[in-house]
Amino acid sequence: MRFLGKLCGSGTLDGPDGTIGPADYELDGYLMRPGAVVASGELRMASAALANAFHRHGLRLITADGRALPLRFTGKPADRRGDAAHVDISEGLPTETEWRRLVRTSPGKAP
Repeated sequence: MRFLGKLCGSGTLDGPDGTIGPADYELDGYLMRPGAVVASGELRMASAALANAFHRHGLRLITADGRALPLRFTGKPADRRGDAAHVDISEGLPTETEWRRLVRTSPGKAP
């Protein structure tokens, strides 16, 4: 496993029956094997909207650049309160090369 960097941004959390609400994310990317990128990190949104999203299936983070990232909440139920939650993503992520380019151009990063 190799760390690829941290991606930060904003988007919208969607469910099978529509939009849940706006969200910010901070994801750590890892190359598991050639061609297999996974991410783990934090999703932040209004606490009521986040509480509404727990225990739902088919959730996707739609990023500002239009990428659809199916996600699942992880961690202990006691950790799921307030306006932040831990998520894992294993599909729809940028490739290793794209990830490295996006990390270099993320706000707060040197080009």
